[in-house]
Amino acid sequence: MKAVQSASYANFSELRAVWRAADYIASDELTIFNISGNKYRLITFVRYSAQTIFIKRVMTHAEYDRWNAQGRPV
Repeated sequence: MKAVQSASYANFSELRAVWRAADYIASDELTIFNISGNKYRLITFVRYSAQTIFIKRVMTHAEYDRWNAQGRPV
């Protein structure tokens, strides 16, 4: 948590340079973090202009796969 609070990212490329396990879904403007050794997915919306991260969901890998297969209903 402290790593995110003290950081500043202008865009996804800067975020990804630090958080290599992050992916971006442009169609939904979501940033997905693989956490805890790829066991969980943290689904977020990042507002770079306000330097704010909104947590949308936390899921297991299996839950994420089912959610993603259904067209990502947020």
